[in-house]
Amino acid sequence: MRLVFFGSPPFAVPSLKALLDAGHEVTLVVSQPARPVGRRGELSDPPVARLGRERGLPLVQPLSLKLDEVVARLASSGADLFIVVAYGKILPQRVLDLPRLGAVNVHGSLLPRWRGASPVQAAILAGDEVTGVTVMKMDAGMDTGPIYASMETRIEKGENAETLGARLAKMGADLLVETIFLLEGKKGNSQTNASAETEPLRPDALSSFPSRKVFSPPLPQDSAHASYCPKITREDGLVDWTRPALELTRRDRAFTPWPGLFTFRKGSRLKLSGLSLAAGEHGRFLPGTVLSVSPLLVVASGEGALAVREVQEEGRRRLDAAEFARGERVLPGEVWPS
Repeated sequence: MRLVFFGSPPFAVPSLKALLDAGHEVTLVVSQPARPVGRRGELSDPPVARLGRERGLPLVQPLSLKLDEVVARLASSGADLFIVVAYGKILPQRVLDLPRLGAVNVHGSLLPRWRGASPVQAAILAGDEVTGVTVMKMDAGMDTGPIYASMETRIEKGENAETLGARLAKMGADLLVETIFLLEGKKGNSQTNASAETEPLRPDALSSFPSRKVFSPPLPQDSAHASYCPKITREDGLVDWTRPALELTRRDRAFTPWPGLFTFRKGSRLKLSGLSLAAGEHGRFLPGTVLSVSPLLVVASGEGALAVREVQEEGRRRLDAAEFARGERVLPGEVWPS
């Protein structure tokens, strides 16, 4: 099948590789423009753009999909289907209308749960035990289209957004290839749900599904049970010590590798990692109070206390938290602000 692939971050790379390995003709790759990274601000392409160049695929990195010349380029691709995986921008309706089979999207949650820009992080933040991937037919809404296929997985204890995202990306790639078989009229590896025409997909019903399910025709979402997740910003990483310790450990996992968690001490920004619930009873202290520095750096929160594994002061190397505390003379009783 002739495809145009829209994608940018690492999450999208396995899907593009899987399509190429399956023998599909990717007539064009569309990715975000290069952005400045690091202290030197050197321009760097998104991973999907780099892969497209390595494979010798036609590549465009437009600032906007609304430009007439961009729409004309997409129209001239001759694609049967558009594939969208974490591209980072909304596709206008006139773009969705171009290919004869429309557009499909690989989304990192079990829709309609966690529609939006950060589904992997949202599942961890909420303490979800199960998440998954969904392949849906795109429409003008935000992740509202009918579902072609879904696959679920348990979130492992201690798993962070980086490791979970990598697993979901591989699952999504496999499910995408299977979905295209369905659209081509070929037989895939899963059974088709005969009741898909009439029964909307509800998140509370997913637990009774097998780990993989393919629907033909695509299954409408039950929007009454939808939940939403916003785009994550760098400021989301600021630690609010008044929050419960359990919530802060989830934020540490959800914001790994980016934006990470940080706090301030004596005007210096400290990046914290490896947060865990501190064992034992710690009494009631002002949130942000350092309770101990050896053998573990322990800080009070709004409910419970946290053990911090590593600390990195801005402009310096990462240190074991106890080593940082010794070197910087961190003392029990000092208070770190939120």
